[in-house]
This record gives sequence, C-alpha cells and structure tokens, in this order.
Amino acid sequence: MIVNIFLVVLAYVLGSIPNGVWIGKTFKGIDIRTVGSKNSGATNAYRNLGAKYGIATLLLDALKGFLPVYIAYKVGANSSFIVFMGLIAILAHSFSCFLNFKGGKGVATSLGVFLFLSPKGVLVALVGFLIVLYFTRYVSLSSVTGAVILPIMVYILPVREGVDKGTLCVLVTIIGAFVIYKHKANIFRLLNGTESKIVFK
Repeated sequence: MIVNIFLVVLAYVLGSIPNGVWIGKTFKGIDIRTVGSKNSGATNAYRNLGAKYGIATLLLDALKGFLPVYIAYKVGANSSFIVFMGLIAILAHSFSCFLNFKGGKGVATSLGVFLFLSPKGVLVALVGFLIVLYFTRYVSLSSVTGAVILPIMVYILPVREGVDKGTLCVLVTIIGAFVIYKHKANIFRLLNGTESKIVFK
C-alpha cells in the first residue's frame, strides 16, 4: 500500500514537471506560456525556442511518461496499476502542480507512456503522425491522427507482457479522446484555415 502511494506521488510529480517552461526560462529567458500558442508543450517550445530546445522538451516530456510505468513494472506492481500510473502521469502533464494545475495537451507524455506499454502500437501511430506531418505541416492534425490510430493499434496488436490489455484498452481510449479534446481550438482553426504550420529548422 505504501509503495503504491509512493508510486502515484512519483508519477504525478514527474508528470507535472513543465519542461518547456523551465527550459525556456533557463536558456532563453522566455516563458513559452506568453508566446505563440501559449501552450507549455513541445510544439510551442519548438516554434519559439528553436529546434534544439523543442526537441529536448519533446524527449523530456516523453521520458516523464515512460519512467513512472517503467518503475511500476520493475517493482512488480499489479498489471492494472501499472496502466493507472500512465494515466496519472498524462493527467499531471495537463494539470501540473507547478503551473497552477494547467499544462500541455499530453501528446508527448502519452507517447512515453505507451512507448513502454504498447511499443508496437506506438510505432504504427508514430508512422501515421509523421506521414500527416510531412504532407500537411500541421502538428495538431498529426497529433489528432495519432490519437485515433493508437487505440486501434492497442486493440489489435500485442501489448507488453505483464500489462493488463483490457485496462490498457480503456486507458488508450480515454487518453485518445482527451488528446483530441485538448486540440479542440486547433481543430476549429484547421476548419477555418487559420491553423499555423510548423517550419522545420
């Protein structure tokens, strides 16, 4: 019981770390919540801090999703509890205690979570993401595409041994819907033709 409480706290604290905000303030003197889309995630960091810091934000945000489920798995936590740890990390990213319970859209952190829980599913979703990004230059559309593909792949493909697939299917459906919901403003801009395209640097 004590171990589980510790793991939940760890998942929340790790998930809450606002990498983009801290990197921007430390290395550029910029609070990315005040520029561009005002989002604390990797895409806004890429656009306003540069490729190097944007990629660093992406990797660190993915890592904070990967680590909680990896640690829970390694200490022998219950298979459903491991999946629950992923949910905590993703929600923590979007409702960070370091940002007055606000945060990013959870795409990179979800990537880290499912990279461990369902690596084959993530690979297919990532290919879909990259194809859409290459042809459209819309990160938002690519993220929504990935959020649609990943649940389908988790249902179809094997997941990591020792992880409860039924619970994971529920989680990936919830997270997919959550990611799409967090992109609602982007979807409206896509429909209106006012969404910004990313420029590869």
